[in-house]
Amino acid sequence: MKKVWQAAWLLKAITFIGLTTLSDDDTSSNVQRLCYKAKYTIREALLKSLNMCDKGLMTTAVYVYPTWVCDAVKALKAPGCTIPVASMPTGFPAGQTHLKTVLEEIILAVENGVTEIDVVINRTLVQTDQREALCDEICQFHKACGESHLKVILATGELGFLTHVYKASMIAMMAGSDFIKISTGKETVNATFPVAIVMLRAIRDFFWKTGNKVGFKPAGGIRSDKDSLACLSLVKEELGDEWLMPELFRIGASTLVSDIKRQIYHHVTGR
Repeated sequence: MKKVWQAAWLLKAITFIGLTTLSDDDTSSNVQRLCYKAKYTIREALLKSLNMCDKGLMTTAVYVYPTWVCDAVKALKAPGCTIPVASMPTGFPAGQTHLKTVLEEIILAVENGVTEIDVVINRTLVQTDQREALCDEICQFHKACGESHLKVILATGELGFLTHVYKASMIAMMAGSDFIKISTGKETVNATFPVAIVMLRAIRDFFWKTGNKVGFKPAGGIRSDKDSLACLSLVKEELGDEWLMPELFRIGASTLVSDIKRQIYHHVTGR
């Protein structure tokens, strides 16, 4: 029974994972392969063994640099495929690019078919307690996104203190962010449980005060099936089952998919 329970939660975890390619040497072929992997994450034979063939099991998004947005949108155009394309505009991962440049690239990405934008904040604004400047910057990101969802990356490993994490989380949500995300995956310290708890409780506080639900995305350093199950359990305990849906919870960990696939294979075959 324990193995069945674990397999069920691992399959559920796949529906929260966004696949990413953010390499300096990305090509159109790389992007197309990533999109294929997003649509057909688990082999059909394994899904048949689990009676999951008709469940439309696929990852929740594909993340690419703005240069490859059109290729990703084209590759994901298929009957029954609802995977959105997300992009990181200029400024990722440092957050030090001129604001005007970032806004122009967000607008261009949206025009090319992106439905989700991940923008990293300028950490200096948090460390120097420039709250109004940070709020104004995120408000402009939100406006530039239009109908597309905005996910604000806090890069918590570079904020220094958990109090900074809480303040940045609240400012991002007040400024209109649809999601708050832990890390770019490029910092020395990425997702940690203390940071995750602080951000989840900020989301809960914000919901209690405003009635607005904001999504949560742990990212960076989540590589094993156990890590994914721990993330799901944490969200379930802190925010409840209503947050366990792709509209409110994501996992940023492309390498995690390989480990989950191995565990599913072992569950089905015993090998």
